Amino acid sequence: MSRVIRAAVFQTAWTGDKESMIRRHEQAVRDAAAQGAQVLCFQELFYGPYFCQVQDPAFYEYAEQIPDGPITQRFQALARELGIVLVLPMYEEEQPGVLYNTAAVIDADGSYLGKYRKTHIPQVRGFWEKFYFRPGNSGWPVFDTAVGRVGVYICYDRHFPEGWRALGLAGAEIVFNPSATSRGLSGYLWQLEQPAAAVANEYFVGAINRVGVEDLGDNDFYGTSYFVDPEAQFVGEVASDKESELVVRDLDLAKLREVRDRWQFYRDRAPGAYGPLTAP
Repeated sequence: MSRVIRAAVFQTAWTGDKESMIRRHEQAVRDAAAQGAQVLCFQELFYGPYFCQVQDPAFYEYAEQIPDGPITQRFQALARELGIVLVLPMYEEEQPGVLYNTAAVIDADGSYLGKYRKTHIPQVRGFWEKFYFRPGNSGWPVFDTAVGRVGVYICYDRHFPEGWRALGLAGAEIVFNPSATSRGLSGYLWQLEQPAAAVANEYFVGAINRVGVEDLGDNDFYGTSYFVDPEAQFVGEVASDKESELVVRDLDLAKLREVRDRWQFYRDRAPGAYGPLTAP
């Protein structure tokens, strides 16, 4: 039996200031809802530039508490007004000096369901993230939303298969991976890793990447956001590699049972043999 949800992701370029970036995303929520979308995820650190291209403590000011900060509450009100589930990738301040790269999940009635904190933190040229974020300590939660069971993985996390599997074991039906990834660095992986994760773990994946070159460095964010199903098939077209774009697609979650019954990857796991994989 079909179980179709309409899902959306939004990729965009840095506007130059925080408030206009927030307003652009508010409009994206309204546009998505007008197209019938029931769930929408934004790109990594959605209301700012990708400031990890430099190491500057001035950008600590972009962090706020979740869920008690003004941005979370602003989008809670919008989710409640429009009846849409929102995934908000943000810069979180747990307390002064304790900062995380986090995604807040808001249900369609505006209620705050919880957060995922990015687990794997890179520290390479153009991606100086350890300067800004502690490694996440949230585990890999899956959120029961109005559209189904939603998980989140964030950008660099996608290179590590363990979290993808943990989300599947926890019952995720769709996993969003909000990102800020640059042309020439990871382009050859972008349309490989996430479809492979969708196949290996038998769920849908929504992959989101920002677009453009920002004034903090030469990272060229290449967009190409997409949805992929558990057979590694793109759902509709992949988004532009240069322009802002709202991607809205219908996902039939009934396909998950069909694929899982066919392959039985979860039945045939051998967790008793995996102990060495967790050794330091």
